[in-house]
Amino acid sequence: MCNHREAIPGDECLLSVVGDKNKHRYVVATQSHPLRVKLRAIPGTPIMHINRSVMILEPPSDATLKVKAMNEHQKLHATTAELVLVDYPISNDQQLKKRKGPKGPNPLSIKKKKPTLHANSKKVNNESDEHVSAGSKRKAENSDEEICVEDEDEKQVNQEANPKPKKKRRKRTRKTTNDAEALI
Repeated sequence: MCNHREAIPGDECLLSVVGDKNKHRYVVATQSHPLRVKLRAIPGTPIMHINRSVMILEPPSDATLKVKAMNEHQKLHATTAELVLVDYPISNDQQLKKRKGPKGPNPLSIKKKKPTLHANSKKVNNESDEHVSAGSKRKAENSDEEICVEDEDEKQVNQEANPKPKKKRRKRTRKTTNDAEALI
């Protein structure tokens, strides 16, 4: 498969086919120790050999590991040209600090407050500026009679807040003569 016109040794032929970078990703299986030493210098070349009827794939060579580390470094770290383009804060003072410490209670675990009616719950007496609660009695301005202060609006609010459940009625089933005959 090689393009050599003249016959050359097998080790030299394999080295020329693999090349400097092994761009075709060949896997080389050889028993020649000098060839294996030369192929270890080429990164990304897997080498196989047989030892006592067991086929062994050699671990990656030092050259392969160096090239792999360089590729990872290039992918993970930005170049100086890319760092110039990126504008980010360098000092630690500009970075936002995460707030630590106790936080508020879970809003789902808090009992809700009951709504209060501030506008309708208290009335003010014009003469003495005393607070009179709803439903209590006060004296009329012109007479000595007591008048009930409760408004119909307050009654409606109370009824809406606490609706009475309606009772369900059960229907009675009539026993027919067939049922009576079945009992006998």
